[in-house]
Amino acid sequence: MSLSDKHALQELALRYAPLLHFDRLEPFTLIRAGITVFEASAPSPSFNRLITVNRDKVRMVIEYALYWDYDIQHTYDLEHVWVYIGHDGAVVSCEASFHGRYLLGILRDRSNVADDRHVSLFVQPGKHALSPLAELFRLLPNAESCCLEEAGVDGVLEPALFEGEFNTAAGIDQLAEAHLRSFGFKPSFHYVPYEWNPAVFVSWDELRMEIPVRMRTLLASLA
Repeated sequence: MSLSDKHALQELALRYAPLLHFDRLEPFTLIRAGITVFEASAPSPSFNRLITVNRDKVRMVIEYALYWDYDIQHTYDLEHVWVYIGHDGAVVSCEASFHGRYLLGILRDRSNVADDRHVSLFVQPGKHALSPLAELFRLLPNAESCCLEEAGVDGVLEPALFEGEFNTAAGIDQLAEAHLRSFGFKPSFHYVPYEWNPAVFVSWDELRMEIPVRMRTLLASLA
């Protein structure tokens, strides 16, 4: 399948896009979803894992690399959803990133799958980890404090994927921390559905080029 046509990529991504639910007080807007389509097993270009495509059951896997300029504790945030599509066009599995690891995204009774295509996932307030169960976030000891007194503690995050590309300077962590503290909030733990705009979907290669540009601009604005 050729997805060089941007419209075709956006159409496919929207057809299987997860139904995201954000805290109603969430201060940050999702900027982009970088799309990679796997029709054979291969490493993810943006997460340290192998995407396994079992051709007996799976036609393709769509990787959604979800990008925000901010996490409540640091600049730059990239989370992931992997949607596994069967030969009949229905979603057969899903995985979602959770603090550097990932969880299964579909409940055993499939009660969080709509129309066999859209997996319903909750987004952790401020931090953007993903789970099919909103209650899971309440079990994290710092679910509230990370958005309040711990806001901004990690300053500027420059992952290995972008090492040396963000133009960090002396004192920038302190400036980023102060800036992030201005977004501090107490999560409501009441969630509202996110409505996808097809323009959010781009290829991962496009997003890979855009992120350093956005980060350099953001950090320059703090200096």
